[in-house]
Amino acid sequence: MAQNGANPIISDLRDRIQHLDGAVTRAKAVLPFGVCEIDERLPGGGLACGAIHEFAGGGAGAVDGAAAALFAAGIAARTKGKVVWCLARPDLFAPALAQVGLHPDRVIYVEAMKEEYVLEACEEALRFGGLGAVVAELVRLPMVASRRLQLAAEGSGALGLMVRRWRRQTEAGDFGHPTAATSRWRISVLPSDPLPVPGLGRARWLAELIRIKAGESADFEIGACDAQGRISLFSDAGDGSDQTRRSVHTG
Repeated sequence: MAQNGANPIISDLRDRIQHLDGAVTRAKAVLPFGVCEIDERLPGGGLACGAIHEFAGGGAGAVDGAAAALFAAGIAARTKGKVVWCLARPDLFAPALAQVGLHPDRVIYVEAMKEEYVLEACEEALRFGGLGAVVAELVRLPMVASRRLQLAAEGSGALGLMVRRWRRQTEAGDFGHPTAATSRWRISVLPSDPLPVPGLGRARWLAELIRIKAGESADFEIGACDAQGRISLFSDAGDGSDQTRRSVHTG
């Protein structure tokens, strides 16, 4: 027998299922890099807030891992508000973060004894909301844990930056496992920008966007973050010139 109106219980259940499946889309804030060639590759024109993003070094060495951490720090520097940085190894060099725009007076460090505690602290910070960004240094990021972090970020609108760091070659393979992160980046150190006089030029990185939801992967040769967290994209000019296009400060 036909009913005159929809069953409110069924309608409510349908809405809940659609929300869990991601069928209900909401306009999300984004944090642009300020470089159009990069931002146009990102849905919405920047890194989605209310989501987690992964960053790892291009190799198993400490140098690429440090570059990945600085890349994430530069992103956090361009946000507004306090930044919570969760880690299990007390080897983070605060002056290096300040050089990419993330000054000590903005950072709340959470040191944990185990990575499990890092995940717990990161999830609590993401749920809290009202922060510029939440950074977590991890070797492994299991799918279940990444889903919890993603849901926590979605609920508060927070920006979660997962920096994958490892001590040995065997641990680097864990980065190939799937996670719920909205984007996944790999950062490798390149020869520094040449100078016309003897000296050390600006550091260069290869930033590989290896996964992005609703987008395509891409590679970018960039100048390392400056004192305001901004990056520069090196031109592809055929004459070999070293001209760069500087990003716009968005903090």
